[in-house]
Parts: sequence; structure tokens; C-alpha cells
Amino acid sequence: MSSTLDVHLIPQDKINAGMPVLEIDSKRSISPYEFLPTWFFYTPVVLQSICQGIYYRDFRLPLVANPSIKLSGMVGESKHDIMRLAGDIAQPWISPFVTLTKTQESVSTQVELAMNALRDANLDFPVVGKPDLGCRGVGVKLLHNQSQLESYITDFPENARFLLQQKAPYKAEAGVFYVRQPDAEQGEIISITLKYAPSVVGDGQRTLKALIEACPRAGQLAHLYLPRHTDKLDWVPKEGEEFQLAFAGSHSRGSIFRDGNQFISKELTQKLDVILHDVQGYHYGRLDIKFDNLEDFMKGEKFTILELNGASSEAAHIWDRNTPLKSIFGMLLTQYRLLYSIGAKQKKLGYKPPSFKELLAAWREEKELTEQYPNTD
Repeated sequence: MSSTLDVHLIPQDKINAGMPVLEIDSKRSISPYEFLPTWFFYTPVVLQSICQGIYYRDFRLPLVANPSIKLSGMVGESKHDIMRLAGDIAQPWISPFVTLTKTQESVSTQVELAMNALRDANLDFPVVGKPDLGCRGVGVKLLHNQSQLESYITDFPENARFLLQQKAPYKAEAGVFYVRQPDAEQGEIISITLKYAPSVVGDGQRTLKALIEACPRAGQLAHLYLPRHTDKLDWVPKEGEEFQLAFAGSHSRGSIFRDGNQFISKELTQKLDVILHDVQGYHYGRLDIKFDNLEDFMKGEKFTILELNGASSEAAHIWDRNTPLKSIFGMLLTQYRLLYSIGAKQKKLGYKPPSFKELLAAWREEKELTEQYPNTD
């Protein structure tokens, strides 16, 4: 596709700056499928996977599609370990971070160690705290100062690793799903999801609680937003003042997803080919990206990668309010056919798929840790 852009973008001084203006339809502000249980969508995937496993004579192929990543990134993968696969070409495109482990030492000692690590890496507040093991935005918090860092470490489970990542300088965010066959030089982008941070705009009269309840979308997800802002619910924002309701870019945490596939471009695909060729063994997954503005992003410029996700990634544009159920199922089935195809080729290259016992152990570890993480912003 061409990189010509003919859409109105949100101004740079606003939340979600650089993205197309978000339209909220009071009649259909939420997809009718957005919050249905996972089993509903993945039952056809499981049935297809059984057929694929029989066809390839190995049900474990998805676990070797990204051979340098634990279990291919299906579950229990380390954010730190994946991002450290990046070489000299890819590294500058990844938002800088430090990794720490919560220990039994005093919190004050651990805060001091964390501050030293940030200084050594030339990082400064604000930073984003996020668990090393985790998905769907769980345990992600924006930390503005040392006091908030201390609270984050206090609430974090012992012997678990966490990242402190420099907050990106950009306000726009996208999930970009990239696939490259092991025998191909060029990959392809099969999905772009534009991620909007939900917000309300003050009128100088109503409280934050009233604004949330009156918003066509936020009002239907008040159970997600109200508990996060209990100390501000009686606050009255000034007229025209924006207030961001959620920080983590996960739709399960309340972010708004829109289909951005029309913005897939040759230039962006080529840039990701260059970057991801320099990430050892990365062939399949979704990149969480912050960018300055959509036009430059389509040219493969002015963006930074927050995370590289693996085999369990979703092409998240399917959670657009207007995506029909047939398209949701079709995209999920396409993803997993590609996953088996890549895994089969990796096995022929000599990579041995892990056992299901390893998969189960990793799932249990991640589930146990997830229940102990701090609340998500």
C-alpha cells in the first residue's frame, strides 16, 4: 500500500496525538464480541490445531516458530530475554529499559539499587514498570517519581523480575503483527491495530465520575475505570481538560482498538524487515509500538518498539467495534495456520519442539505470578 495519508490526525498537544481522530458512536461504542469469553473464539482454533497437528504429525510446532524465544512466546516468555535478542541494528529501535528482581532486601535498599540502575542506563522518570513475565497489560504502571517506584517495588512479588522502561516520547500507539517464513528474506505485516487511550473531556461542571458514566463507551466499562481513580471521582475537570482513564494499551484494561490495516505500507514493512532480521530467531508475533504521527510511521520513521510478543499474540484489530464475527474467526484461524507452517519449517531446520510438560509448567508459573502483580494503570 502507498504511504499517502488523507486523514485528520489528533493534534500534538492532545492524548493520542498523531493518530486519526477517534469517532465514538453512541449506538455502537463497544464491539458486541469484545468481552466474550476466550473459549468462544479459540474453540475453532483448537479444532483447526488438532487438524494441523495431525497433518504435520506434530502438535508442538507452534512452540518452535520463534526458536530463540522460550516456548516461542506462547506462554511464560521473558520480555527481557526477547528484547536482548536484538543486535546492534535493532537495539536503537527498542525503548531502553533496565531489569531488576524483587528480593528479600529492604525496600529502601532495592529502591536505591533501582535508582542506580536507571542512572547507569541514562534513564529518568517517568518510566513504565512492567512484569518480566506477564501479558495483557497486567501489572503495568506509569511511575513519575521515586515514591511511586518505591510503592511499585513494595507491591511486587518476591523473586520476580520486572522492567523499568523509559516512557516513550510519543503519544500514538499501534500493535503491528509481523510474520516472516524461515526461508524468506522478506516478511509481511498482516495486521495493524491503532490503540487509543480512553479519556473524558471536562465541562467545568460534572465530576469525573459523572463524565465517565455519561461517556458512550466509558460508561459501559465503568467497572474498569472507576476503581482506578477513586481519589479523583469527585474532582471536576476544567472545561476542555482531557483526563486519561487508562495507560496500559490492552483492550482487556479498557483501551480502544481500531482496525488500522489500511495503513499497512511497503516502507514500514521494509523497515521492520531490517529491524527484525537483527532479532535472533524472531519470525512471528505482534510488536507494541509508540510513534510520533501516522504519516511518518507509514514511512518507517519516528517510532519506538515497547515490546516484542511471540506465538500467543493476537492480530488485535479484530477487536474493532465494526469487525464482524466471521472476520474475527477468519483472522485467528489464519494466524494459527501460519504458526504451524513456520513451526514445521523450523523443525526441518533442526529445531526440536519443547514438550507440553514444559508448556504447562510455564503456564502455571505465569498464572501464579500474575495474581500477585500490582494493579494496572
